Order: sequence, then structure tokens, then C-alpha cells
Amino acid sequence: MAIRLGLSSHDQLQHFIASPAWDDRPLWTELARQADRLVGGSDACLVIDDTALPKKGTLSVGVARQYWGALGKQANCQSLVSLTLAQNEVPVPVGLRLFLPDAWTSDPERCMQARVPEPAIVPRSKAKIALCEFDRLRTAGLRFGMVLADAGCGVSAAFRHALDARGLRWAVGIVENQKVFAANVQLVPPTGRARKPVPDREPRDAEAVLADLPWRRVAWRQGTKGKLSARFAAIRVRVGDGPVWGNNRHLPGAEVWLVGEWRSSGERKYYLSNLPHETSRRALAGTIKARWVCKQGYQQLKEKLGFDHFEGRSWTGLHRHALMTCIAYSYLHHLRLAEHHRTGRRKNNELPSGAAAVTQPTRRAASYYRTAVRQPPPTCAVPALPKALQAVLQHQSAQVVLGYYIALANLTKRPPAALRPRGIDTRR
Repeated sequence: MAIRLGLSSHDQLQHFIASPAWDDRPLWTELARQADRLVGGSDACLVIDDTALPKKGTLSVGVARQYWGALGKQANCQSLVSLTLAQNEVPVPVGLRLFLPDAWTSDPERCMQARVPEPAIVPRSKAKIALCEFDRLRTAGLRFGMVLADAGCGVSAAFRHALDARGLRWAVGIVENQKVFAANVQLVPPTGRARKPVPDREPRDAEAVLADLPWRRVAWRQGTKGKLSARFAAIRVRVGDGPVWGNNRHLPGAEVWLVGEWRSSGERKYYLSNLPHETSRRALAGTIKARWVCKQGYQQLKEKLGFDHFEGRSWTGLHRHALMTCIAYSYLHHLRLAEHHRTGRRKNNELPSGAAAVTQPTRRAASYYRTAVRQPPPTCAVPALPKALQAVLQHQSAQVVLGYYIALANLTKRPPAALRPRGIDTRR
């Protein structure tokens, strides 16, 4: 890229990418629009999760000893809240925002050294960060029918209520001691010194409620090594997340699904979902498990596109690096899906996920991420940038640079062989 732009070294391009002198919000918006064009729609799901980047030292922005999901323990890393648009097992990351732990938000001078914007130097949970990014994406026109999240956000009653207020369907992870009431619980007049109506029965832990139910094996889709299945139990409940009524206990909230998953390893996981009452157990399982497609996106962002290779320390540089890898990832999906459509081959990613899983049966396994792609016919080389345009681009914003490549991609009916990925291998 530096050679194409006529720069003497890649350092100038690196400084430009990390410079706070220009606004990258239009690029994030364009990324959301392109992702919506690829996989957006009422059958798509928006997956809210987090991912960690290993980092040593103390000067890189946001680095601290915190929970690392891939390791399952505390480690020195940077943690980013991610939002991924997915449909038919095709994930496209559309948002990555750094989470600042207390060790950073309580030290403004340290944040200033890492060039953290002043509005970001406030304590914010990952759920609040996700909601802010969520609203930004909806403003950009991103279309989806289901929101999926892990227990990191799912345990927050405020997060679930915010999704309800936005009129969305959701399925989130919870902890085993989440308090729930029976679906037929009633509020009765208070007794004794109580002044407000109280529930006619005590809440119970989600784990205890599901322990009394039959657990049945459910296969949600076909994997590369056979059917993906586990034992599930489900029941309609009312979550104890209403107003406080005494001893820090909460009144019954909305009626939702309480779902338990009993994996072959013996581990049990618990979920809540506001899917309709008539939703089948198989559809519930398929919707809940659709969240794991974002993990494939993380793996490819890191292993193929160098998302975890950033060596800078600043807030702006880290987020610009995340933006560039997301743009590259989206563009590679554009090339690959275009190749499948051009050759008339059946799409390998035809499995329902998110909202689509509610109404569609499980189909054959997805093989989208296999590396075998038919060699395309010879095509002409990519045209070089005009000399006049090279001079202009040295002084223009990144929007011009990205605009050129977007226009180039739209004008070429068949992407050049040199740009076609094989298993998203950037060496091509």
C-alpha cells in the first residue's frame, strides 16, 4: 500500500493510520453498510462478545491483568468488545471497542499518555459499550433479527431491558444462580409491614429449576465430524429482574425461556431468551449455538490478518488497526461469496443461524471455511494508480484511499487472481 501511494517507507502510512487528525467514523459506517450488503437482513443475527489480545508491559492502552476467555483465567491482555453480523455461518465483524479496566479509568494521566479520548475515560461496563456500539450500527442501517450475547452481558438486567426497549429478539447467557420465578407466579397483597404487593412464591436458582426437568438430546446442525448435539432442557419462567421489593430481592419480570445445555464434557450452561412461546427446543438450541460463529471470525482475524500483531500503544492506533483488519476481512468475504455466485456453485453456508433458526430446520453442515477453492481463470492485472491520483492521495483522508479500492472492486466483474483468497490467506 505504501508503494502504491508513492511513500518512501511504510512508516509514513503507519503514522497516518494512527493519527488522530482525521475522523474514522465514516469508515466504520461504510464497513457496516458493506457488511449489511453481504449478510444483513431479517434472518441475520448480531453477536455481542469480547476478545482479548495478549500484551506485555504496562504502557499499551487498556493492558491489565484481566479475564481472558480463550485461556479461561486471568492474564495480561487488552480486552475488546466485539459486534459481529452473521448469517448462514458467515461472520463479518462490524465493531471492536476497547474496554478500559478500573486501573486505567482511575488514572487519567495514564490515559492521556495513551491518547485516550476524554469521553472514553469513564468507567463503563462491557454491556454499556456494547449498547453504544449497537445504537451506532442501527443508525448506520445495519439489519438483523436477533441479538446474541454471552453471560458477560447477559447477566445484566439493564442490558436485557435495553434490548426489550428496542423491540428486539435476543438470547443471552446467564449464571447458574440467576433467580427466576414460575411462569404462573402472582402478586398478592402484602402481609405484615410490607407496603407493596409481593409474589406468592419464592424465586429459585436457574440451576435448581432445570434440574427437575427432563434433558433431551438435540442436534442443531451437522458438523465436519458428525452431528453437533448436546442435551437441553427448557421451560418458560419469569426472571427475577423487576423492581426491588425487600431484602434486595426483585419482583418477577417478563416471561422468557430458560434454557439449559448439558455438554458431553459434563459442563452445564444456562441461557435466557425472549423468543416466542411456540419456539421448539431444537430452534432454541440452534439460535443459542449460532453465537459461536464469531469465534471463527476472531481466529481468522488473528491468524490470517494479523489483528493481534499491533505493536503500537495508543487508543487511536489500536482502533484504526482493528478497523483495517475488519475492512480486509469483509472484503475477502466479498470476493469469496462473489466467486461462489459467479461459478453457480451451491453456497456452502446455508445453515440457519440467529432469527433464521427459529423457522428453518437444521440442514447439512457448513463447509464455508474449507480452504479448497477452485482456481479462477486468468484475468487482467490490477490497474496501477494514476500518477496524478498518487499525488492527491498523499494529502487526502483515508476515505479517498478506501473509496478508490471500493470503486475498483465494483468496476471489475471478476476480481484478479492475485486478490482472490484461498482460505483467507493474505499471502495471496
